Amino acid sequence: MSFEPRIKDPLVDRLFEAILLLRNQEECYRFFDDLCTVGEIKALAQRLEVARLLQARRTYMNICRMTGASTATVSRVKRFLNSGSGGYKLVLQRLAEYRRGVLPPADRGEADEQQ
Repeated sequence: MSFEPRIKDPLVDRLFEAILLLRNQEECYRFFDDLCTVGEIKALAQRLEVARLLQARRTYMNICRMTGASTATVSRVKRFLNSGSGGYKLVLQRLAEYRRGVLPPADRGEADEQQ
């Protein structure tokens, strides 16, 4: 079964290629600071945290209090977490592995220099 993203588009392809070229957190901050408004970045970060808390089985009210998200946002994130494309689950799993030391940091600059 092949996955066909709803957002597939040549411009989105270039955006994701650019993101994948970022080598560390500082470069991400620099790029996203230029690309997005503060509100857009905070909204994305909030959704990821909502997904993490949903996966940890926190209640809607607890999540709303902890993140400032509306119940509508929590509900939407839950819908995508449970029956979306699997992106939230993939990233949350990798973040957990990274924090446990199972995955190396995403700094690809050193790997690029070794090749």
